[in-house]
Amino acid sequence: MRRGAVLAVLLLLTLTGCSTGPSLETQGEVTAPPGDSHHLTVGSAGFTESDLLAQMYALLLDHAGYSTTLLTVSNRELYEPALESGQIDVVPEYAATFADWLNAKANGADAPPVGSPDLDATMKALRRLATPRGLTVLPPGRAVDQNAFAVSRAYADKHHLRTLSDLGRSGLPVRLAAGDECVQRPYCEPGLKKVYGIDITAVDPKGVGTTQAKRAVQNGQDQMVLTTTTDATLDQFGLVILADDKHLQNADYVVPVVNRSRAGGERTTKALDRLNKVLTTADLAAMNQQVDSWRRLPEDVARTYLEDKGLLKK
Repeated sequence: MRRGAVLAVLLLLTLTGCSTGPSLETQGEVTAPPGDSHHLTVGSAGFTESDLLAQMYALLLDHAGYSTTLLTVSNRELYEPALESGQIDVVPEYAATFADWLNAKANGADAPPVGSPDLDATMKALRRLATPRGLTVLPPGRAVDQNAFAVSRAYADKHHLRTLSDLGRSGLPVRLAAGDECVQRPYCEPGLKKVYGIDITAVDPKGVGTTQAKRAVQNGQDQMVLTTTTDATLDQFGLVILADDKHLQNADYVVPVVNRSRAGGERTTKALDRLNKVLTTADLAAMNQQVDSWRRLPEDVARTYLEDKGLLKK
């Protein structure tokens, strides 16, 4: 990481005893005005894409005149309370997933999900849940990292498949490589059957987007794999994503979430919105590939991208 790596260890030792921000008893009441601290801590969830986003956030905030530190905390149960308390000021999140996580935290694990394929509705629910915790959800960008389903390129060409609707209309039997929870999740087997009419004959429990799962589709053992829209390795296995043309998947657009009292000012929003205007799902996938397959450092990939897009000087 760029700076302050030792802080990651210190935070892991101290977060469980830290303040968790505004009490839920004051839900709906926000007394602290938007803040604009000179030094901001940017959090990462510890996987490649989150590291890349955090690096880009920090570089853009540096460019806007802030002093930044990067901090990796891979457990949302730790970094979200740290975001509320101000130990972390900015973190990249995913709209629908974070909305459902906050909803479960506020209303219990059995609470009906609030994330949906509708971005506007998802953002409204997310902001309603985030605000009483002292968090501000900035505008989403163009990039989305959501569940996706891929087949082999040869299979798609043979059966003229471009969308999941095409596969449903084909009537082809499909053995699906996915996590074992797929048989119950509405976005997975039940949704594919109900929304698209796809004949799922079995779920092969090889995990979400794992090498084993993709190889099973590559060699014809399975016909389709559950992965994500920013999977950087599909080409290596000769796989292509079928478009979710009926919007079964939730709106997991990338959104910056900030501590309102420390980073809720207009300057932070403007700095990060510069990235929102250019970053696409394909861009994220390409950067993931550079880190995961080409072994480039996230900071180098992030800086090169921002320079190529004219957001930083070369």
